[in-house]
Amino acid sequence: MKKYDIAIIGGGPSGIASAIAIPDDLNVVLLEKNPSLGKKLLLTGGGRCNITNNKPLKELLNSFYQKNFLKHSFYTFSNDDLFSYFDIDFIEEDDNRIFPKSGKSHDVLDNLKKHLKNIDVKLNYEVKEIKDNFIINNEIKVSKLIIATGGVTYPQTGCGPQNYFLTTQPLTKIKYGLVPLITSENLSEIAGITLYNVVSTYNKVKIKGNVLISHVGLTGPGIINLSSEISRNLDYDILKDDKDLKFTISIDLCPEYSLEDLKNKFTNDFQLKGKTQINNYLKQLLTNNFIEFFLNKVKIPKNMQLSKINKKSKNRLIESLKHFNFKIAGFNKDLSKVTIGGIDLKYVNSKTMESKITPNLYFAGEVLDVDGPTGGYNLKIAFSTGFLAGLSASEK
Repeated sequence: MKKYDIAIIGGGPSGIASAIAIPDDLNVVLLEKNPSLGKKLLLTGGGRCNITNNKPLKELLNSFYQKNFLKHSFYTFSNDDLFSYFDIDFIEEDDNRIFPKSGKSHDVLDNLKKHLKNIDVKLNYEVKEIKDNFIINNEIKVSKLIIATGGVTYPQTGCGPQNYFLTTQPLTKIKYGLVPLITSENLSEIAGITLYNVVSTYNKVKIKGNVLISHVGLTGPGIINLSSEISRNLDYDILKDDKDLKFTISIDLCPEYSLEDLKNKFTNDFQLKGKTQINNYLKQLLTNNFIEFFLNKVKIPKNMQLSKINKKSKNRLIESLKHFNFKIAGFNKDLSKVTIGGIDLKYVNSKTMESKITPNLYFAGEVLDVDGPTGGYNLKIAFSTGFLAGLSASEK
């Protein structure tokens, strides 16, 4: 039986970060079930690898529900620490998103792999069983174990429910995060249209951002980030009852105007521009190709002049501009970018990433009950918690 000081299960960003934190004098094995490392890393940022978010650290932490748990890892392994492992240039884009200047995620992965020269990397190695005393598949025995297997989303990258059951560590409910929504109505006639800087609302949660209409529903940053808030508020668990969930969201198509301001604007404009057709008038407020679909929904002919629109119809028009509803038939599960839920944080030491139940067992990345919005936040979690886990396993 082969013996190591530390084994890391999972060759994604958190597993790699764990490995590079460990000193060369320790005997370490990295176990990855895929034929190559970093499969999910290569998909992030549309293949460009949005490696982190460069907001000031306190502001960055405020973007997470689990900020208290993440604080120590973020300070231990900062963005500057992360960049020090690369010999490539990075650029900062809107919303503080950081990408490699080349626009190639392979450049990020190749740089990270350079730091694994002293690590025994075993590819195509699926961990099916961990016995007491950290005996893996009856083949490998280790003193310390780091689990960085990811969540359940993106199963084509090796993620899946089985990763949670390698230990007896308690779990929270497992849900879909950062996931497009499937609408009850077929939207193929307006697929490809983007609604810019709108505010999407579910219950009292409001998210501002672009909404992209697809053939099957809604996506884009505004919807993707809202979806995680919706998922947290719905009662389900992928591991127990992966059911379709129906709900309604509302979109404020004119967030730059309050309801009262919009009423005043319409009152004045309808008087001054009475001969203008409603479809032409709405070009100042809506994406051009969306106008006809919108007017069909509010049941106002597109060529009707403003002066011919009665008070009831005008009020319906204004109300729909501020609260345009979509009935949702469920999540587009295959496209979920992160998992909400995971290893219960109550039983993990945030200063070390070590289990409070099983000594010498550590967790990192998405397998934990930690997640953030889109825009580099989740890779930040992976790198920082992974590095802290590797550092802690080395020091103890």
